[in-house]
Amino acid sequence: MTSRSLVSWNIMISAYDRVNDFESADYLFESMPQKNVVSWNTLIARYMRLGDIQAARRVFESMPERDAISWNSMIAGCVSGKNYAGALSIFSEMLNAKVKPTEVTLITILGACAETGSLEIGRKIHQSLKEGEYRIEGYLGNALVDMYAKCGNLSAAWEVFNGMRIKPVSCWNAMIVGLAVNGYSAEALQLFSTMERSLDMVRPNRVTFIGVFIACSHKGLVDKARCYFDRMINEYKILPDLKHYGCLVDLLSRWGSLNEAYEMIKAIPLQNSAILWRTLLGACRTQGNVELAEISFQKLAKLECLTDADYVLLSNIYAEAQRWSGVERVRSELIGINVPKKAGHSLIETN
Repeated sequence: MTSRSLVSWNIMISAYDRVNDFESADYLFESMPQKNVVSWNTLIARYMRLGDIQAARRVFESMPERDAISWNSMIAGCVSGKNYAGALSIFSEMLNAKVKPTEVTLITILGACAETGSLEIGRKIHQSLKEGEYRIEGYLGNALVDMYAKCGNLSAAWEVFNGMRIKPVSCWNAMIVGLAVNGYSAEALQLFSTMERSLDMVRPNRVTFIGVFIACSHKGLVDKARCYFDRMINEYKILPDLKHYGCLVDLLSRWGSLNEAYEMIKAIPLQNSAILWRTLLGACRTQGNVELAEISFQKLAKLECLTDADYVLLSNIYAEAQRWSGVERVRSELIGINVPKKAGHSLIETN
């Protein structure tokens, strides 16, 4: 089979995959007189797109040879399916197989490190970048800043951030959100001001303002948050979404403005507001507001979004208010109703 003919077969298989005609794609694959690594990679890409990691793994292990794209497809598929441990494991196999990671590989695996708190792996990747031929700019630099910030190593995040000559908005966002989440509210807001004045003319986006609102929430800067919210809408023409409203409801609830938070939720033009009512319910315990707690609980019930934690929270609110009849009623309901319970879990990094 000529290389030109092989390319034609691969294009046909890929075309059938794109229209979900897997039977025809498989028939062509099995009928090919000769297959190359692209043929196998097409199958891996299909199964990863469908979220069938085990099928993709079977194809991967059956390959007579693999290239960097094969490994990248497996790693990216695991990350998109939130199987971060699987992605890290495959990356380790890739290194053991002496396959050099591409920039795409490293960006993807740094995302897995950020989500799992695998700081040591992230550090080793950063060190290899310094020693290698990689330029820490653009998406790669952003991935490093995001990884360090999410792992809580803000000094390393600053080092990478300051070393980048051109910073895309995603990089500014990673640093602002990282500072805000870790409690450095003043620094996060100062960085936002620097971003607005930057020579690169970087324009804030939705994620930027989430970081700004988180920073305000940590310090109880209610008036500043209102000001930023107005600027986001009027100056930057960004319509708020559920995450923005969630940040504001959390801020108002946390710092005593429960009624304002309640009125905001009622006025929000969003269908799925369960997370907002749950935020308000949690704040009602801190503020000791039984009436709003009951309203929030009823709203969650109407949305059919109640969990076991909501019942326990309302029960605790009643108990702290010495409303023992309410405690007994809620606990009886919890026993009698099949409410989904999420299992707790924790992560540790070893070796």
